[in-house]
Amino acid sequence: MLGRFPAVALIGPRQVGKTTLARALTDNLRDRAVYLDLELASDLAKLAEPELYLEAHAEQLVVLDEVHRLPGIFQTLRGIIDRRRRRGIRTRQFLLLGSASIELLKQSAESLAGRIAYLELTPFTLREVASRGKRATDRLWVRGGFPDSFLADNDEFSLEWRRAFIQTYLERDIPALGPRVPAETLDRFWRMLAHNQGQLLNAARLAAGLGVSGQTIGRYLDILVDLLLVRRLHPWLRNAAKRLVRSPKTYVRDSGLVHALLGIRDLEELLGHPVTGASWEGFIIENILDAAPQGVAPWFYRTSAGAEIDLLLEFGKGDVWAIEVKRSVGSPRPSKGFHLACDDVKARRRFVVYPGHDAFKIDAATEVISLPDLTARLSRA
Repeated sequence: MLGRFPAVALIGPRQVGKTTLARALTDNLRDRAVYLDLELASDLAKLAEPELYLEAHAEQLVVLDEVHRLPGIFQTLRGIIDRRRRRGIRTRQFLLLGSASIELLKQSAESLAGRIAYLELTPFTLREVASRGKRATDRLWVRGGFPDSFLADNDEFSLEWRRAFIQTYLERDIPALGPRVPAETLDRFWRMLAHNQGQLLNAARLAAGLGVSGQTIGRYLDILVDLLLVRRLHPWLRNAAKRLVRSPKTYVRDSGLVHALLGIRDLEELLGHPVTGASWEGFIIENILDAAPQGVAPWFYRTSAGAEIDLLLEFGKGDVWAIEVKRSVGSPRPSKGFHLACDDVKARRRFVVYPGHDAFKIDAATEVISLPDLTARLSRA
């Protein structure tokens, strides 16, 4: 995989399993790779003179984990990479692992432009866990995709892990990455977004709830979006003849974190909670976008008259897929507003994603399909 990328690949955000992946990769490459965990003082000390150390391992892939602990390394990497380029060495030199630090990404972009590729290591998706049996979808939906949460012995241990993760991320990780926001304030904001999962962003209402300005809400949202914890889904605004909704929708990206933030313990509680439909919608959207080819642009569409599409995938000019998400198995039919919206955007394909297993057409243009089938089609698109 790394052979397709330039001299550096940077993997984020900080997900449990990232370090395990790095160590497995290093073990697999054996003497062709060296791994440093920069949270360990002993490994950090090896880079006291980074040029000397890195040149001593010029024939190996150097894996730097938690690279945000040493932000000044990027200028050094640039010099080393440029010298090696002149010797004809252009790829597979460094693998950098770290949290999605706003400052880190900025520094790497400025120092390593044209020399770096960014890879997002997401939590588990359904494609990765489907082999674990028929209940894998519900388990992934309830617990989310963080490995220690999904693989916990029971729902209680899973929820305990996610609560600890939220607390640690707010109190230790986010401050370490740069943003200076009180942990309690950001915790309340994160929970408010979970309560409003999949809804239009109402900055004024959120600001009133927190006692801050709308501009501050925008800054808080930017932080969580940049850290890949929240997705901001923008509206499709290309139909000038329609009165379109212009506010984005927000989703806490990992469904397990949604449920932990709302205190939902298991599937039984989730199915009786008002957030069920919105949580399912966010879960489906994250899995779809993970499977979509690189470069596909996601949107949603809504008019003031009620025509709506949960997710639009824009593959290129004139190639748009419209996707409606339904939790119902018995009657997964979209509303009239979905069909009107599809006509508005001239959708080439129309899908209704539901929890069932069969695929069937409900009219000449619209197909009901399971999430695994749709993600398989997307991976081949």
